[in-house]
Order: sequence, then C-alpha cells, then structure tokens
Amino acid sequence: MNETLAHETLAAGAASDVVLRATGIDKAFFGVQVLHDVSFDVVQGEVHGLVGENGAGKSTLMKVLAGVHQADAGSIEFAGQTVAFTHPLQAMNAGLVTVFQEFNLLPERTVAQNVYLGREPLKGGLIDKKTMIARTRAILDDLGVDFIEPTERVGSLTVAEQQIVEIVKALSFDARVISMDEPTAALSEHEVELLYAIIRRLTARGVAVIYVSHRLKEIFDLCDRITILKDGALVSTDPAADLTQDELVRRMVGRPIQSYYPGAEPGTEVGEARVRLRGVGNDFVDGVDLDVRTGEILGLAGLQGSGRTEILEGIFGAHAFTRGTMMLAGRPVRMTSPRQAVRAGIALVTEDRKAQGLVLGQSILDNALLVVRGVFASRTRTARKRVPGILSSLEITARGIDQEVQTLSGGNQQKVVLAKWLVTDPQVVLFDEPTRGIDVGAKVAVYTLMRRLAAEGKAVLMVSSELPEVIGMSDRIVVMRDGRIGAELAAGASELEVLAAATGARTQEPGARDTGTPRMGEV
Repeated sequence: MNETLAHETLAAGAASDVVLRATGIDKAFFGVQVLHDVSFDVVQGEVHGLVGENGAGKSTLMKVLAGVHQADAGSIEFAGQTVAFTHPLQAMNAGLVTVFQEFNLLPERTVAQNVYLGREPLKGGLIDKKTMIARTRAILDDLGVDFIEPTERVGSLTVAEQQIVEIVKALSFDARVISMDEPTAALSEHEVELLYAIIRRLTARGVAVIYVSHRLKEIFDLCDRITILKDGALVSTDPAADLTQDELVRRMVGRPIQSYYPGAEPGTEVGEARVRLRGVGNDFVDGVDLDVRTGEILGLAGLQGSGRTEILEGIFGAHAFTRGTMMLAGRPVRMTSPRQAVRAGIALVTEDRKAQGLVLGQSILDNALLVVRGVFASRTRTARKRVPGILSSLEITARGIDQEVQTLSGGNQQKVVLAKWLVTDPQVVLFDEPTRGIDVGAKVAVYTLMRRLAAEGKAVLMVSSELPEVIGMSDRIVVMRDGRIGAELAAGASELEVLAAATGARTQEPGARDTGTPRMGEV
C-alpha cells in the first residue's frame, strides 16, 4: 500500500452524501509549508476522526475549512457549492461551525445571550428575549439536555456544560458540519460520556462531526472514518473498522513503535521508600498507607473524584495532610506548602499545564527558570547554564529558548513544564495526567523520561486516567476508591482488575456472563 496517497474513502453510492470536500489544499506561513496537497471529505451523518502528531497540520486544516486561514492552493466544496470563506462567520452562516479548545463565550452573559450573540432576534427594534430563550430551549431539548437553562450565566457552568453551549450555538446556525478540536481535554469521565451521547444525537439527525483528538480510544469509540496527517501531508483515510491502534500509531509517526510503553532501563534498581505515608488524610482522602520507592514508577488509578490527585497535592503540601504521618527519605515531615515541598526535593507536574504549569506569554527560558527563581533564587545563574542541555535532552522543537511558550505545540509545552522541574534536580517526581492532550510521539518522550528518572534513583508517582498508560508504565499500581486505597496490584494487571478495584465490583470469572461491569478504557 502506498501510504502517501489516500485510500478510497467512500462506499459505493455514498458520493452524493459528501457534505464537505477539500481538494489539494496547500498552506504556508512565512515560507514554511504547513499543508501540502491535502484532500479531505466528510459525509453527512458521520464522525470523521482527524489525527496526527502535533505539527502534522490538523489545526491548520481545520482553520482553513473554518475560514480562519485561506488556502494558498486547492479548493473547498460545501453543500455542493465551491466556497472560499474569508471569515469564520461566513463559514458559520453557511453551516460549517468549529468548536475550538478555547471557548468563545462571554462568562457574564446568559446561555441564550451567548448562543445568539450579535444576531439577537428583534421585535419592534428591541431584542426579543422571549424568542431568544425559547429558541435556545428548543435546541437544548433536541439534544436531550435538561440540566442547562437558557437564562443561566455561562460563567457558572462547568467546562462540559460550556462545551454544550458551544454546540448549541453551532446548531443555532443550522450547522451541517461541526468540527471539534480536542473536545474532551478538560472533561471528567462522566462528562466524556455525555459528549459521546450528544455527538450520537447530532449524527442521528444528519449532522457530520469532524473529531480531532490525541486520545486514540475516543477516535475508535466514535469515528466512522479516520484521516491521518503527517508533516502537513495526507497519509490515509480509512474506515475505522479497518484500522488497529498499532497501525494507526505506525502511520502517525512514520515508523513502528516497538515499545510504546518502555520498560525499566538496564541497571534500574528499586530501593527504599523515598516517600512513606501512614494513615494520612485531609478533606479528600483518609487512612492512606503508601510507599513510593526509589527506582520505581508507582501508578495511581481510580475513578474521577476517588482521591488520586489529592494524594499528590497532599505530598506536595498544596492540600496538606491533617492527620497521619509522612516520611521523606526516612525522616518525618509535615508538608504544609508547595514551597516547602520544592525545597525538600519534590516536584509536581500538574494536570493543567496552561493554567498551572506555564506562563504562556513568557519565553521557554523564563518558564524553565520559574521554580528556581521563585524558590532557589541564588541558584538562578547556575540553573540558567543547565537549561539548554535539559531542553536538548527533552528534544524540544522550537526556534530558540526566547520563543514564547504559547506558540509551541502541546507536546513541546509539556516538555517545558518537565524542564522547569528537572532544573531543580528533584528526588521525588509527582506526575498528574502527564500525557493529557499531547500526541503519540510526545507521549513516548514523556514515558522515556519517566524511566530515565527511575533509573537515576528518583521516586516517581503517576496519576493517569488512561488505563493502558497506568498498566503499561507502572511497576506497581495502587487503586483509589472513595478517598481510600481500594487495592494494590502488580505490574501488568489487567484492565478488568483495575476497574474492579476502582468500582468495588467483583472480577468476572472466566466464561461468566457480563453483568454490567463498566466498560474498559479510561478510569
């Protein structure tokens, strides 16, 4: 198979159902070719996955389709007509709407006001609030959403609810195609299920969805077809049923990944407990006994709200333990603040890199020195000399250390977060969702770093919502349930074992009938 060409993408007789077709799209910025001869089509009522590593051209293609950028070459057909959108509003009015990761909502206005912002229905020259609210309510009802009121202030809604408002806004334009960029990046498990249900309602009524995500499980859960981009070029488009995750990853990165989850590096030795918790608790967890040993990666699994992140924050002093004892390198400590934890050699790679891990408007260098400047100011000059070497070891792709972090891809941003902590030479590294929102290649780089840290004798504690990641990277797995430890499992435990421990369900006997054990996947 020649993977530089797209496969035949439509079943016989389905050509008339194509609602969006892009042919031969080229796009360059400042002489750098970002898209080259990309062809892509979407069929009415399908979920079409768009995948590729960071920098593959996914976001640029979406923005060309949405009218944010104009193609340098090629053509776009929408609803049977050739179009050349020069502004996103043109695309939206035509029925092609994009829901980007960063929502375009006004928090102090109501749901209805946001949905019809700038095109409010009028009556007698005044805004007809009653009609605006009624139309919003009708769309919500059509989606089966009865927990959001049109009169609610958007700022009071959860992230998932705000995403629904964006979808309602899209439908208010009579959308025929809705593009979603990393729609589950900030959602909990039950919120992801809600999004799944809404997407299925959309496709059932003939709306097509372009779904961009780094979470391959979601791609295979939802998508009818999958298009893969690499280095700005089309690799293939195939029915999802014809692909495996291994094959998808191979096409994305251009080579087989022999060890997606690398094993322990040669010479790695598991030693004594660097962190020892006995009976610790706070407002979120209680009675937790936990050892994090040098030279190992300890995985912390559990359902959303089970207390996983709160264990990390307790060790780091962000939500101090109020009872029980904590030992660090054999000595009792009472960790009451992050500054104290950093001084003690503890690092916390937070879940939300943009809000908690980086200053987006500052340079790579300034971000890499954030912790040192804040806690070890006298070491700044020495640390500054180490930064280029650390950045090089992480293989960060950037124009230079003065480049603003906000211009980097998600994977490179995560590497800057890691550099920020590596420069402090920590002895305990806490990872909270370390690969959320980054591509396959960047994930492997993070996994390799985690193994390297363990080989150097660091103690590594990782929280992850992705079961394959927990199982693939952990030397031991501790499963949290309702703020307590539900089980400790050996490396290589099955997804069913982890889920059973997380939910309190009994592990199903071989050959027994499925009695409703939650579906395997992300915990």
